[in-house]
Order: sequence, then structure tokens, then C-alpha cells
Amino acid sequence: MPFGFFKAARPAPKPLATTERMHLVAERALPLRIVENPRARRLTLRIDAGGKGLRITVPPGIRAGEIDKFLTRHQGWLEERLKKLPDRPELRPGVKLPLRGVPHLIVHEPSRRGTVEIGDVDGKPALIVHGDRRHLPRRLADFLKREAKAEIATLVAKHTGSVGRKAKAVRYKDTTSRWGSCTSDGTLSFSWRIMMAPPAVIDYLVAHEVAHLKEMNHGPKFWALCRELCPRTDEARAWLKRNSGALQAIGFG
Repeated sequence: MPFGFFKAARPAPKPLATTERMHLVAERALPLRIVENPRARRLTLRIDAGGKGLRITVPPGIRAGEIDKFLTRHQGWLEERLKKLPDRPELRPGVKLPLRGVPHLIVHEPSRRGTVEIGDVDGKPALIVHGDRRHLPRRLADFLKREAKAEIATLVAKHTGSVGRKAKAVRYKDTTSRWGSCTSDGTLSFSWRIMMAPPAVIDYLVAHEVAHLKEMNHGPKFWALCRELCPRTDEARAWLKRNSGALQAIGFG
């Protein structure tokens, strides 16, 4: 008899109960984001910049158990990659913070209100932070934001003038997965942490996002335009690849 007609149907995949949870890697608890992407054909795993978290992209409807097995298979890879990331440095007087690629000694002077000045100590570059010691990391973050707004605004004007396009708006964020972005409506966003990178890298980042105003892709025309705007594109991309983790790992409170 054709009993196959009465074969029980395979149960539908159990939907994921959550899109975010904690995952333990070598006694280190990291936030894990699970992102369903209708175009995904397989599971992919990435570590956020600075080792601040994990992200898995999965096809729709995948079982939670399959994700757990995937993580188990890649546990060794995660541990090895996280070992190579720098420890999260604490910003305090006596350590150095890069500004435009140049290490600056952090000096605390509590006598004045909370400002940050560029100075020198024994002829070497320094960042002199005033105000309450507890607020020193935040003061430095605010300082980098101000520096970013001033310098990047000038570079945006320069590069948009070259491509003949205008940016709808320019925003500054502390992103963990990318240094910049360009939306379809022409809004440019930049991580203010880029001010710790050398000037050529800052210029490249702005040129990259401005080029997207004309070429919303990463095709040959885009890269040709990017290199036209910033001749040191390849050098700057390599620098970011080597140093992104270290810059993203710095804690500003």
C-alpha cells in the first residue's frame, strides 16, 4: 500500500526566540547578535571591531540548534582571533593616545574647567585634560568629536566639490562595525575615532564615503573615483585593516 501518502510532514523550523544573547568565549562573555537575512544561503560569523561583540548572519527560519552547533564548530577560531585583539586600554594620565596618527601623552591638570588642550611635555606632544579626573575619558572623546567635525567638514566640502554632488547631512557616531557610511539620500556618517588615524587615512575615509554619493556600490568605477579623490587609497585601506581593532578597542567610558 502507498503508505508514503500518509508520511508525517516535517515540522516547521522553530523560529529563533531571540535575536541577541550572550556567548562565552574563553571565559569572556560577549553580546551575540543573530541577524536573519533573506539573501543568506549559509551561516556567517564575524567579530565586531575591537572584539566588542559577535554577529551571526543566518538564512530565514533556521533552527536555533543549528546556530549552536555552528558556534561550537567555530569556538576555536573565535578564541584564536580574540587572543590577537589588544586588551581594552584604560585612558588615564601617563598613557598615550594617538591624534592624527601621532601619539600624545595624556596629562591631567585639574586646576581649570573641563577642557582639553594640545600641548607638549619635554618637547613631546601631549593632550592636557582639565577638570575632574573621573571625566577624563569623556573629555577626550568630546575633544575627538570636535576635531572630527572641524576637519571632516572641510574634507567633505573639498571632495563633494570634486564629484559635483552635495551631502544631505554629515553625522558623527561611535560605530563598532564600520568607519563610515553613505545612505541613499546622501547622508554621510563618520566615526569620530578616525581622528586617531593619520591624516591620509582620514582623507581616504571621507573620499570613500563621498564617492558613494556618485557610485553607490564598490565596483570598478567606485574604486577609480575613490583613488582619483584620494591617491593614497590603497595605502590608507591597508593601514585601517591593520589598526582598526586597536582603535576600536580604546575605551572612552
